[in-house]
Amino acid sequence: MNILQKIARRIIKISFDTSVKTIECFSEMDKYHKQVNELRNLKNGTLGKEIANCLDSHSLTLVPKYESHDLKHVLLNYQMTAEDEIRMQAFMVGNGNYSIPSFAILFFGAILLPDLWRTFYSDFKKGKNSIGISEWTIEKYATRNLTELRAELLKPEFEHKTIFDMKRVTKFGAFASIAAGIFGMIFCLPFLFSSNMADLVGAGFPFVGGAILAVGGLLALSNLSRPNKSQQVTAVCSNC
Repeated sequence: MNILQKIARRIIKISFDTSVKTIECFSEMDKYHKQVNELRNLKNGTLGKEIANCLDSHSLTLVPKYESHDLKHVLLNYQMTAEDEIRMQAFMVGNGNYSIPSFAILFFGAILLPDLWRTFYSDFKKGKNSIGISEWTIEKYATRNLTELRAELLKPEFEHKTIFDMKRVTKFGAFASIAAGIFGMIFCLPFLFSSNMADLVGAGFPFVGGAILAVGGLLALSNLSRPNKSQQVTAVCSNC
């Protein structure tokens, strides 16, 4: 590792450490210290126990608003290092976690660590081929066996080849429906203020049709954002 690579990794580590310290300084931490103590008392081999062990080994605690971040580190077996932090975000973007922090961290890491681009792409593909975990929380999964959870991450072959593609088609159709609906409504809007009855009738029906298209597209996107039945069943079973 050359001097520039070492400097880049040091910059990333300092950035993350500073961010964590800043959040802790402006947050009430007693709740999170208590939560870590509860995780320590769980059975060996559970996700919660391994999270507590990981935090203790690095002299860390749960970070407010980012509790699931440590869950993903342990679940996906990414270490608490600058490199693995960026790798985990590459996995999460591939996994469908299209959030500003994930994109920002990945972009920042890609600029500073160009030697790991191929590794990041490999992690991205792993995330793409895994079930969605962006909504997983410590409360729901802490008592589950870590080895079993890792085995469940890989998408079933049928879902990977068909359902995922269908979601992409549905999402494209939803956006197209919204765009067409809004365009139709805007196009018809000036005619709705006309004193001519023919204009009112002629523009009224297309305007309503455009509204239906836009609302239908929004409903489709809303349904896509919900967890599928298999994920719901897994979540229910974890609470049993």
